[in-house]
Amino acid sequence: MPRIRLDLAYDGGGFSGWAAQPGLRTCQGELERALSTVAREPVRVVVAGRTDAGVHASGQVAHADVPDALGVEPRLAHRLSRLAAPEGDLVVRSVGLAPAGFDARFSAVSRSYRYRIVAGPADPLERRTAAHVPRPLDVDAMRRAAEALVGLRDFAAFCKPREGATTIRHLRAFSWAQDGPLLTASLTADAFCHSMVRALVGACVRVGERRLGLAEAAALLDERARSPRTGLMPPHGLTLVAVGYPPDDELAAQAERARARRSADDVED
Repeated sequence: MPRIRLDLAYDGGGFSGWAAQPGLRTCQGELERALSTVAREPVRVVVAGRTDAGVHASGQVAHADVPDALGVEPRLAHRLSRLAAPEGDLVVRSVGLAPAGFDARFSAVSRSYRYRIVAGPADPLERRTAAHVPRPLDVDAMRRAAEALVGLRDFAAFCKPREGATTIRHLRAFSWAQDGPLLTASLTADAFCHSMVRALVGACVRVGERRLGLAEAAALLDERARSPRTGLMPPHGLTLVAVGYPPDDELAAQAERARARRSADDVED
């Protein structure tokens, strides 16, 4: 069966997360329903990063194996968007035939997230896509805390535990930008554990509030279980902005390496 790649964006506020769940509106459930309607047979969708309820995406990637008769005609993306989310809160930006060996989840070599915070007085225009912290934050201290967490490390203190899953991740970049009261964290890693991004941001916010020292934040990397000291930021400030893949001729090999290393893991936040 041909494999197609779908590039997606969605407002997570109206969904109970990515993963299909009986009786709940989810991104996967609605997209699979739309694809199955068009294909006239059941279609399963595999995604690069399974997002939690309330988490948004502007650069999500998925794949699906579809019957030959479906084809990839120019209006397919629009048709799927209309069927999956008439409300307009999930959009299929593009659909195309996937290169040989492509797997949306296992071929990925990086995921990038953004987390937005309004520090100080609340901004009603940002209430759906930015968390609110009612006091100013020490952004310089937050930047130093973020820098100390970058690298190939065991992030057990920042991850919701999953039996049989590793918590070792390569956090390649973690930075903070400020525009008045709006703070934006940008994070890129090979993959993220469940809730890892929100816990990393939460630890930095506690440093910015002077509730957690820089040395204490760095020392969290020595813990081997989820730590309540990280704090967990609310989901609506978080957006998956990009998924990175190797060149086409390396897709299959990357997928095999990732399956061998992380077959039990959840790549999500």
